[in-house]
This record gives sequence, structure tokens and C-alpha cells, in this order.
Amino acid sequence: MSSPPSAIVTGSVRSHDRKTSKVIPRQTRRLLTEVFREKAGALLVFREPIFTADRQRIADFAATHRLPAIYGSQNFIEVGGLVVYSANFLDMLRRAAGYVDKILKGARPAALPIEQASKFELVINLKTAKALGLTIPPALLLRADEVIE
Repeated sequence: MSSPPSAIVTGSVRSHDRKTSKVIPRQTRRLLTEVFREKAGALLVFREPIFTADRQRIADFAATHRLPAIYGSQNFIEVGGLVVYSANFLDMLRRAAGYVDKILKGARPAALPIEQASKFELVINLKTAKALGLTIPPALLLRADEVIE
């Protein structure tokens, strides 16, 4: 079985596998160069610390090459990202605190159920959409938790 998709996936069928647990900025540049060479139609960037740290370069790349991009971290909106769709991080921290509380009260970690995120956020940056020449459907704007004008 192949490794999970990397934090940057082209809009086409092809994806770039991440073989190591760390991706340094030089590798980020290499992936972006490959995305450009493949003539990707869009970017999907998952929540990965190394990509969050390199968010300005990734957002600038998407803007320069007029690629619509969806990000998994709110930090990308701050640097001009188009759309963020991700689990609510604060909600996840609250749930983690509940697990810690149960463990400190004597619960065995192996006995605790695994929970999936249940609260998600959708943030849309209309300024970036306009710069890319995109029109966001009104129905999507209504579903957004936050719209940046």
C-alpha cells in the first residue's frame, strides 16, 4: 500500500506521495515546481506544520500561478489563501482536554473511544477569489463560517 498523500496534491488525478515524516522548505519548493510542471488546476494543502510554516510561499505560489487552493489551516487565510476547510482546532483541543481528564481520573487510554472531529470550519477569502477571477456561489457563501471581504 502506498503512503498517504502529501500535504500538497495537484488538482489532477496524480498526487505526490510523502515518504518522510519531515518535509523541509527545499522540498516544498520542489513540490511546487512539480505542481507547476504538471499544470495542476488547483491545490489542496493539508494541515501540516512544515507547510503552515511555509504558508506565505505556498499562498504566493497559488496567487502567482492563479491556482485556486483549499487549505487545512486558518493561517493560510491570513496570507491570502482562498478557502480553508478544516476541523475546528479549538474544539479538538477541548476534546483532548476531556481525554486527559479521564486518564488522570484513572481511565485506561486503550479503553477510551476514538473520536473523529465533528465540528468543521469553512472560511472563504473573497478578495483572493476576485484576484483569481472566481465567482463563489451564493450557496457556498451562506454555508461559510466566515467570509473575508
